[in-house]
Amino acid sequence: MKRFCLSVLLLLAPILAAMAQTDASQVINIGRNVMSMDDYMLAIQYFNQAIKAKPYLAEPYFLRAYAKMQLEDFDGAEADCSLSLERNKFLVETYRLRGFVRQQIGKDSLALLDYNEGLRYNPQDKYFLFYKGVAQGELKQYADADSTFATLLSLYPRFDDGYAARGRMNVLRGDTIAALADVSRAVEIAPTSIQPHLIRADILVKRHQWGDALDDINEAIKLRPHEADYYLNRAFIRYNLDDFQGALADYNYTLELEPYNTGALFNRALLRYEVRDFRRASADLEEVLRIEPENFHALFNRGLIALESGSYNQAINDFQAIARRYPRFHPAFYAMAEAYDKLGNKTLAGRSFMHAEDLIRAYVKDPDKNPLDRPAIRAGEANDGRPADSPESEEEVMHRFNQLVTAGHAADTQLAYNDRIKGRVQDRDVAIDLEPSYMVSVVAGPASLQAASNYFREIDDFNAAAYIGQRLYLTPASEVSPDSFDTLFSLAEALSETAEHSSRAADWLVLGVVRAMLKDHEAATRALSRALELMPDFTIALMERAYVAQLSGDPLRLNGAIADYDAALARNPRLLFAWHNKGNIYYSTHDYTSALTAYNEALAIDPSFGPALYNRGLTYLRLGNRRQAFTDLSKAGEYGVLAAYNLLKRMK
Repeated sequence: MKRFCLSVLLLLAPILAAMAQTDASQVINIGRNVMSMDDYMLAIQYFNQAIKAKPYLAEPYFLRAYAKMQLEDFDGAEADCSLSLERNKFLVETYRLRGFVRQQIGKDSLALLDYNEGLRYNPQDKYFLFYKGVAQGELKQYADADSTFATLLSLYPRFDDGYAARGRMNVLRGDTIAALADVSRAVEIAPTSIQPHLIRADILVKRHQWGDALDDINEAIKLRPHEADYYLNRAFIRYNLDDFQGALADYNYTLELEPYNTGALFNRALLRYEVRDFRRASADLEEVLRIEPENFHALFNRGLIALESGSYNQAINDFQAIARRYPRFHPAFYAMAEAYDKLGNKTLAGRSFMHAEDLIRAYVKDPDKNPLDRPAIRAGEANDGRPADSPESEEEVMHRFNQLVTAGHAADTQLAYNDRIKGRVQDRDVAIDLEPSYMVSVVAGPASLQAASNYFREIDDFNAAAYIGQRLYLTPASEVSPDSFDTLFSLAEALSETAEHSSRAADWLVLGVVRAMLKDHEAATRALSRALELMPDFTIALMERAYVAQLSGDPLRLNGAIADYDAALARNPRLLFAWHNKGNIYYSTHDYTSALTAYNEALAIDPSFGPALYNRGLTYLRLGNRRQAFTDLSKAGEYGVLAAYNLLKRMK
């Protein structure tokens, strides 16, 4: 999150007994709503307020634990669950959550105790049985896990996650026949569930049943089309089906989704090397090494390419770098010998060759005393079906240096938390984001490279009048720093006290701005509407109320946001930020033609306004006009929108 530095706030009246007066239920509900927007950091601040007001309540500790779990603070979540249970040991859901987070930090035995306690209160709870079976499997208590899964599936015979979890466990213990039966049953019950398709594809790959594996990974891609790892793995399958072009297309698309995916770069380099496209293969390996300078697989293959393309000195440099790090890695010395031989240096060629031979002879004579170096693959994981802890032969070591890599096996996928709590789980999809809309703030925005200023005449007039001693700023929408929450909460309390007894629009405006920053959108809208009742032509309030409505995503409220922006523009036709924000609304609703019109209007006012150029470029890209998109993005980069350069690179 971007960190902010709050300006000196207006003189605050003593907070009196503000926390004692806090309506804990209302604060908890606001925290729940904020959590439903995936803003777990801010939700935690609301739950902190509830805990300060009524520390004897169990619920805010439980909800704070849930938010911490989503932020992967599993130790903190475990501690909060324990505090919740100290206050109410009958809050059964807390046992489930604590068990889950304990599993995430390797405390499977303690997790089992929680699941057993939950089952004491509800012996037939689906998810307690489910997690218990998974925990037993992790502890290799396979007989007990089989019994738990049998109970679960007898009670819930169409519970696809149960079959998938048992299938995953069977993969881990090497029973692929039973695993295949379970995941196939899961697919039969829930064809749109991704995990069973992934596990089954993984099993089929190990069996080299490439065609069937392709069917499953295709289905997973249909269900989640923007997951880069799926394309990486499908490319591996296609390669093994001799579909070179299909594999290359998948690597290309993986890199569109994740430009710095070293697995895709490494694999694409190997495919290009295979067809002797040395220039582009070397370029891909250069990129891998830029991202991961210690990736010796990429370095070794770059050396091989240099050797084959006649760049012998470059090849020697690469092989020497490997030999310095891995002095017993004999393939580097054999390759170095060949490079020296090509240069006509028979002495160094012979010396390198004999050194490699000596390494092999010493290893054969006493492997324990003279082990050979086996550098690890860092671009990904070799998908060869061999258990991770089994030894490799020397032939396999060499093979792995030239082998395609894949994303992690489906069987290694972490357990997901199943619950009925409002709130979306954060996904891994990589999106290209618009430059944000503009909001009114009591905090000055961060320094920017952008050429355009955030000048808003009405805000300048407001600050000059010094109505309440609190300055306002127009800034790109951004997250509030956790360090600022306490100050903003205190400011909101003080402003509420003032506004309740005030008929000045300025007091209600600033209250609405602060409430919006704290994501209490209903309270923000009420305050801003009150400001507009008192001063109907208050342009700043119109802009901010429109922005708050824009955040909802609700079609009716979006129409209201457009109306407020139009009203602001009627009062100030050169308010380019209103046009920019309107464009973002239209883009978010896929009305790209209207979005173009809005961005055009903003740019007619200020042609150097980088955010509108960038967003218009994205809009052209959506409409398939790559040439115009390229022009706008290039100009946006020139005017300080750094994200434009990353996108231009991806377009190329």
